Amino acid sequence: MDDGLIRSISLGLSQRGVRDHNERLLLSLIQRHGAMPASDLARYAGLSPPTVSTILKRLEAEGLVARGDPVRGKVGKPSVPMGLSPDGAFSFGLKIGRRSAELALIDLCGVMRHERHLTYPEPVAAEVFDFVEKGIFEISESLPEAQRQRICGLGVAAAFEIWNWPEQGSIARTEFLTWRSVDLRQDLQSLTGLPVSLINDATAACQAEHTYGRGKEFRDYAYFFIGAYIGGGVVLDHAVYEGRQGNAGALGSLRTIGPNGESMQLVEMASIRQLEKRLREVDLDPRVLWTDPDSWTALSRYVDPWLGQTAQELAKAALSTCSVIDFEAILIDGAFPSDIREDLVVRVRRYVTTQDMRGLIPPRIEAGCIGRKARAIGAATRPINTQFFL
Repeated sequence: MDDGLIRSISLGLSQRGVRDHNERLLLSLIQRHGAMPASDLARYAGLSPPTVSTILKRLEAEGLVARGDPVRGKVGKPSVPMGLSPDGAFSFGLKIGRRSAELALIDLCGVMRHERHLTYPEPVAAEVFDFVEKGIFEISESLPEAQRQRICGLGVAAAFEIWNWPEQGSIARTEFLTWRSVDLRQDLQSLTGLPVSLINDATAACQAEHTYGRGKEFRDYAYFFIGAYIGGGVVLDHAVYEGRQGNAGALGSLRTIGPNGESMQLVEMASIRQLEKRLREVDLDPRVLWTDPDSWTALSRYVDPWLGQTAQELAKAALSTCSVIDFEAILIDGAFPSDIREDLVVRVRRYVTTQDMRGLIPPRIEAGCIGRKARAIGAATRPINTQFFL
């Protein structure tokens, strides 16, 4: 076990009155490192064996942890690893994007149990709320009563200032601007009866990668998620950093140079929106990018130049990001097929080597592994983290 990772979680305390912290500590250690016996938990948490044993018995009685198969050593009694119980808790996650909405239900181990999907040219509040209400009702009704009682909340991942990016020739500006007056937390709590927590959509994707993907491999890294619009996230000292107002890692706003030498933002040069424009110019329906993943291969004639431009922009953005913090790695993921992601990462690595890196420590360029569902999964992670983990 990596002691460095363990120490990134604050050590437990044995005094009375801090039971909640110690429970969260043990659950967090198990979530991050997998099932382990009580003796290992006591050693890495800095708690006494009797304290750990008492807490584990309580968590087991509450259905949050479960015993694994005994592991027999060379001497003494076999050790019994304690792991998270998948049915211990459930959480809904909602992603409201500029091309689609996704609703997911995950369990305590992060496994997606149910999902719903809605695509649109642009999001309309009334349509999204109808989708959420119907989806939560249908999913909840399909669950056994015992599982339904363990739903702990709804996490919502939404684009920052979603009203601020209408397309030319899109739905009426006044209808699009209705998002500005929507109180997502209050309105969704009233609609669903669940506690609601909000998170930036790209930060949510970063949280999903950090919790269930490759994030455990790195201490500090920057994360790029390429959807209809590119966004990002920042991880420092093994924790997703959201910033003072929850908008840290707004990497889509990094400055770049347009084709005519004009100053532009990365979001205007390295988003799937650019690929959509290419398809419209040749009278192809861009909606297939969101509804049919296999279509990306069939559209390689148009996808390939988009990949080239996006890779060049990401290479520059990666080094610009590392000029502020010497990140160990840059992780790249997006709402596209895994083979497209791998191709993009290979190209970014190649372009990085051609950049001026004086004064910089080159980061590792790596692929994320969660994919297009990352934002919904990350949103669902928020209520579970809030109630059960550190």
